[in-house]
Amino acid sequence: MKEDIKKVLILGSGALKIGEAGEFDYSGSQALKAIKEEGIQTVLINPNIATVQTSEGVADTVYFLPVTPFFVEKVIAKERPDGILLAFGGQTALNCGVALYQSGVLEKYNVRVLGTPVQAIMDTEDRELFVRKLDEIGVKTIKSEAVENAEDARRAAAELGYPVIVRAAYALGGLGSGFCDNEEELDVLVEKAFSFSSQVLVEKSLKGWKEVEYEVVRDRFDNCITVCNMENFDPLGIHTGESIVIAPSQTLTNSEYHKLRELAIRIIRHIGIVGECNVQYAFDPESEDYRVIEVNARLSRSSALASKATGYPLAFVAAKLGLGYGLFDLKNSVTKTTSAFFEPALDYVVCKIPRWDLGKFHGVARELGSSMKSVGEGMAIGRTFEEAIQKGLRMIGQGMHGFVENKELVITDIDKALHKPTDTRIFVISKAFRAGYTIDQIHELTKIDRWFLQKLYGIMCTSKELHKLTMDNGQLAIKKEYRNPDNCQSSIVHSSLLRKAKRQGFSDFQIARAFGLEGNIEKGMMQIRQFRKEHGIVPVVKQIDTLAAEYPAQTNYLYLTYSGTENDVQYQGDHRSIVVLGSGAYRIGSSVEFDWCGVQALETIRKEGWRSVMINYNPETVSTDYDMCDRLYFDELTFERVMDILELENPHGVIVSTGGQIPNNLAMRLDEQHVNILGTSAKSIDNAEDREKFSAMLDRIGVDQPRWKELSSMEDINEFVAEVGFPVLVRPSYVLSGAAMNVCSNQEELERFLQLAANVSQKHPVVVSQFIEHAKEVEMDAVADKGEIVMYAISEHIEFAGVHSGDATIQFPAQKLYVETVRRIKRISKQIAKELNISGPFNIQYLAKGNEIKVIECNLRASRSFPFVSKVLKINFIELATRIMLGLPVEKPNKNEFDLDYVGIKASQFSFNRLQKADPVLGVDMASTGEVGCIGDDVSEAVLKSMLSVGLRIPEKNILLSTGTPKQKVAMLDAAKMLASKGYNLFATGGTHRFLEENGISSTRVYWPSEEDMEPQALTMLHERKIDMVVNIPRDLSAGELNNGYKIRRAAIDLNVPLITNARLASAFIEAFCTLGMDDIQIRSWQEYK
Repeated sequence: MKEDIKKVLILGSGALKIGEAGEFDYSGSQALKAIKEEGIQTVLINPNIATVQTSEGVADTVYFLPVTPFFVEKVIAKERPDGILLAFGGQTALNCGVALYQSGVLEKYNVRVLGTPVQAIMDTEDRELFVRKLDEIGVKTIKSEAVENAEDARRAAAELGYPVIVRAAYALGGLGSGFCDNEEELDVLVEKAFSFSSQVLVEKSLKGWKEVEYEVVRDRFDNCITVCNMENFDPLGIHTGESIVIAPSQTLTNSEYHKLRELAIRIIRHIGIVGECNVQYAFDPESEDYRVIEVNARLSRSSALASKATGYPLAFVAAKLGLGYGLFDLKNSVTKTTSAFFEPALDYVVCKIPRWDLGKFHGVARELGSSMKSVGEGMAIGRTFEEAIQKGLRMIGQGMHGFVENKELVITDIDKALHKPTDTRIFVISKAFRAGYTIDQIHELTKIDRWFLQKLYGIMCTSKELHKLTMDNGQLAIKKEYRNPDNCQSSIVHSSLLRKAKRQGFSDFQIARAFGLEGNIEKGMMQIRQFRKEHGIVPVVKQIDTLAAEYPAQTNYLYLTYSGTENDVQYQGDHRSIVVLGSGAYRIGSSVEFDWCGVQALETIRKEGWRSVMINYNPETVSTDYDMCDRLYFDELTFERVMDILELENPHGVIVSTGGQIPNNLAMRLDEQHVNILGTSAKSIDNAEDREKFSAMLDRIGVDQPRWKELSSMEDINEFVAEVGFPVLVRPSYVLSGAAMNVCSNQEELERFLQLAANVSQKHPVVVSQFIEHAKEVEMDAVADKGEIVMYAISEHIEFAGVHSGDATIQFPAQKLYVETVRRIKRISKQIAKELNISGPFNIQYLAKGNEIKVIECNLRASRSFPFVSKVLKINFIELATRIMLGLPVEKPNKNEFDLDYVGIKASQFSFNRLQKADPVLGVDMASTGEVGCIGDDVSEAVLKSMLSVGLRIPEKNILLSTGTPKQKVAMLDAAKMLASKGYNLFATGGTHRFLEENGISSTRVYWPSEEDMEPQALTMLHERKIDMVVNIPRDLSAGELNNGYKIRRAAIDLNVPLITNARLASAFIEAFCTLGMDDIQIRSWQEYK
């Protein structure tokens, strides 16, 4: 079969979004590796410029184009592949592939679908077909009905009986789904679901049952194995992507486990899947009754987790099976000795915990349900459930230190908080135990299995014991209030309790806090570390050997645990290791671009003959792949754990500049322990991160910056504002990615924000800076060697300053900057690089207005735009930076951005459609979950490609405009003229309608929700699907404006109508689709842009 395949097309998943994130970057990269090994040519379509799979050396040809039937057909016509893979790009690729199959395109160009046949995909995606298919073999599914309109939905719900769950067919991560307890709730949800799909399912709700999942692999010879089974910590009713997941399952009995395993294999044989799929069950532990929830005929979020949890590379194996191999032909590439036809057995517990960033959105609903909201995840490995869950809770980086010893949550009604799941429910359980709830009471309210609750209760008991102790002169002692007066000797206690706590996953920080060493917690942690080492309480390194040591493993895939006696690795102590610190769980503000940076650093280290070592715990990434480096520690990026690893590994040095903010924040503390930090010194990093020091340095070298002050009372704030004038930017001190920043444009807003965000005090000052309106934002990404710049890239934002640089649309090379501006930016960057003596990557953000240039901030690490500028320029910035950090000579590349004949546009992907009730407006706080980058001959072509890639559509006929302040109205005037001359029908709200009329452009006036008795209503038109695109530019943040505008914006998102909220971006997009049609877009691969 594989003999006649010379070229294969792979569909990627596009920008990272909620429900479809890094796990497909990982599975796609694996598939490309597997096919390349066979000497087959690979073509990839994926507009996501930040990921590893679109890098040099992975696929032979890369197209940065939208993954839609229109563009994929054009690429097929040009490239003429023999086969196509649909299972490696999430739901996006699957839906696109099914559409191409149904429209006959695949047949027309004679392209064979490799792996699971399309009919089988349709059997699992279409609810009715799926139920019919499983009825044939007598497998139970959840009672449900597929409906095409709202009336049928009401009837179906009444027949099934409430509560019911509503979901859209062919949607990803439960998009447009939710629970309804009555008809009123049903009507709202059904309308939303129909805007994402023509078929909606109404099904009986089994809330409170257990959810269990099996990963199954099958080859074309009908051989099957189950690779991993997992169970959700939360009961049914919470989407798997939102739940804490435990693998292998801990609470099933042997007979239950085998019953479900046998069913899973029967199902995938009957459907005819080739490759990998997952089967999700609802399971009632009382009666051993089960229902099949769904089968995904593609690699899913959980298959990335299963691969990392077992060390069985599912995507790699699935790609080989798609080429026609059998399981018995393949080796397990992790153990290297066993065949892939062998079920992994685990001697450890894996715990996956999602990361949410709900705090970043105005007004978002915090309840978790059947629609996914998390933006990333961390995976912890331990020898006990307690160890894994406490590690996991630290990994997601939400300011928690484990299950106990956290800052107190303020909760008025514990019962309600336990019953309604939110992103902090596990900490509510901790609080409930302390408030005296029993395990049974909590089980009744949460329906979480008693086994898990029992284990959590055990952690709580250990915590109570620890609270009785303290450190005294480097020894453990009982606190005075717990001492027994008769026996003065009992103050020195032995260390067995400490060992038990470490086995249950307590960190030194938690122990120090329990001991009451709060005064100087960092010193307290070091005391405990010291005591542990003296008493031999240290972690051991274990290998993931996937077969529970039935065969000797040769893996370099490691984790640390306190339940063990010896290390599985012999350390040479030759100082030839270079440790790269990863970027942790994906979150808003730190995502796949840092994974790319980490992987590029590892590859350079290997190429130069050093031993490459990675520390990271994100299961979705390529950097945690077993074959990316010589040693992978799948473990925490806390100071404690990094020091544990460095003491074992004894490396030549550590790289902290490619993993975003997490490693950067560790620099100073590692430096204090005399760790060799490669590249820019920790002191310089601190000088750039600390506002006071950085600002003083800029003043010293005579570089301009926006005026700012750190203030600690309302009087001082008002005085400073009187000097610089509104608007001002207000931020509470020390935060990541603009969290909790706000622009305030008048006194009322300023006071309202300060009450909400920060009670200003001596202890918690806020930074107030002058906000410059209508200024361009310009970024410089560069690499320096001992203070001298070796390579730089200057890019320009399309939006004016005030939109976070992670959300802005960026053009590179810069298109509309004065030559003078560019010259000044280069001069200032040289001064800063020299002053901070930078060696390695850095990024500086500038404001340019007229000819004034001000520095906003400087990061001495790789930034989000590094992959984008590297790929557009075709010069790998991280490779250069890594060589410099290794102390190798580098020569300045003789290529420069002003010689390029093309332009790249980086556009942001937003996931507001999943964040119920959030206001989809852009500000200084970052809100995007991913990005794309497209290349074109001119700005318009690149803008059009990139906007289509993030899910906007070219409008058919009707456009609704409401364009904010007079200045913004003027900015939008040319675009409005273009629309009118192209024959679009314009609809406009009050002020905009008047303004257009004065300028001779005809539009139909529509009314705001607050103008109740007037017709036509803007909202009604949206609900009746009469509008194809909305441009809504918020004037300012005054309350009434927000209500009106908010309702329109939110309706556009919920009804799946393209929405733009920025005047400059709207103008660029409108100009692009008015001057170019779909057929004018060049179908050219990245390799063809010279």
